[in-house]
Amino acid sequence: MPGGASLLNSGGSMADSSGGLTVPVVVTCLMAASGGLIFGYDIGISGGVSEMEAFLKKFFPGLLKRTARGANEDVYCIYNNQALTAFTSSLYAFGMVGTLLASRVTRRLGRQAVMLIGGSLFLVGALVNAAAANLAMLIVGRMLLGLGLGFSGQATPVYLAEVSPPRWRGGFISAFPLFISIGYLVANLINYGTSRIPDWGWRLSLGLAAVPAAVMVAGAAFIPDTPSSLVLRGKHDDARAALQRVRGKGVDIGAEFADILAAAESNRRNEEGAFRRILRREYRPYLVMAVAFPVFLNLTGVAVTAFFSPILFRTVGFESDAALMGAVILGLMNIGGILASGFAMDRYGRKLLFIIGGALMFTCQVAMASIIGSQLGNGSKMAKGYAVTVLVVTLVFSASFSWSWGALYWTIPGEIYPVEVRTAGQGAAVALNLGLNFLQAQFFLAMLCCFKYGTFLFYASWLVVMTAFAVAFVPETKGVPLESMAHVFARHWYWGRFVKDHQKFGEEST
Repeated sequence: MPGGASLLNSGGSMADSSGGLTVPVVVTCLMAASGGLIFGYDIGISGGVSEMEAFLKKFFPGLLKRTARGANEDVYCIYNNQALTAFTSSLYAFGMVGTLLASRVTRRLGRQAVMLIGGSLFLVGALVNAAAANLAMLIVGRMLLGLGLGFSGQATPVYLAEVSPPRWRGGFISAFPLFISIGYLVANLINYGTSRIPDWGWRLSLGLAAVPAAVMVAGAAFIPDTPSSLVLRGKHDDARAALQRVRGKGVDIGAEFADILAAAESNRRNEEGAFRRILRREYRPYLVMAVAFPVFLNLTGVAVTAFFSPILFRTVGFESDAALMGAVILGLMNIGGILASGFAMDRYGRKLLFIIGGALMFTCQVAMASIIGSQLGNGSKMAKGYAVTVLVVTLVFSASFSWSWGALYWTIPGEIYPVEVRTAGQGAAVALNLGLNFLQAQFFLAMLCCFKYGTFLFYASWLVVMTAFAVAFVPETKGVPLESMAHVFARHWYWGRFVKDHQKFGEEST
């Protein structure tokens, strides 16, 4: 495969035309990545609102009575309420539906339009939640938020992968989880403030989700659609203009545009739909990644820190304000991990991040099980010193997750799929992730009640499996142009048996 070799080893003409950073590409990618704010804001706001007294009094009065009796209850089970967890989980169930719908819509309308739809749905859902008069209205608002998450989560990482220069693609895609972490931090800061407002503070927390939704809509309105998406819809002139716009005036885009055209032509030669096509043998590696990444992401145990960190901190003995402040610090650690990951992945590669992150997360989960198992019992609260240790371990876990799976979950699936199955691969991965988020959010507190500290050992064992999988089966994709990604899989010790003769266009274009 001489063509693929020249692209991989020297960067090829594509790298020459698009390898540098320009103001247009930075601005475009940051505006697109701002969609991550709505993910992070909702993840952060749900856990904090779920333990506000005014919110519980209006929607879950029985649970409020149980928390008031705390000393007489099993501390692992105080918050185990299926109606309360439905408040969080309903968003992810409808996020999965939204992702599958977006996968169909994006090929006709383009990635930019799907991002606009997602932001608009989220905006309406935030307003419905803020005005909720009963539990049914609250859940309807969450459903609209979920549809918005599904649309934006399907389109945004692929958008970033398609417009960013190959040399800096990992850093640009990691901007999406960075914005997720920023949204999470802002949400917890807002929860910390609104928890002091009696009766309606929770409405303000939920209603302010309209702000990141408006930011996303405004950002998506001012960016062009991706050249690949425009070419697939037959708009070649618009595609060339969009590519020139993001690369900057005076930059030679001829070779890169030729590669995009060749990739699109390869797509047209396949008459089957993208979802049926990804089931074929030669696409087996991409199908495995589309399933493995969301499954492993959820088995890291991130549900503990993402959805329910304030509740977890309350469980181990912190008061309400201290629990919310702990979640704020958690958000800062997330941002630090994402920034470090974005700096490292394009310099040292993806595998190193998997190894370091996996080892640290495993250590943290085992430490959490040991401390909680020895110090927390029925009807008891943990001593303050041990509670602070749990907080510190949780912070290290959060930074390790952001450094590894938190950033790479969006980076690698966003960059590995060939253009003809890119929509299906990304759509399937995001839909499965949101479906698993639903299961985690709905049943994690029940799992904690049932298995107690053994819950953390369950996640620790899976961290060993997923780290070994990443080392053995995830190819290194640092600096590889999207149109040459198939050559990486063709040279892999295992995936090469499936991808040997796939993607001829890479050689033809070079």
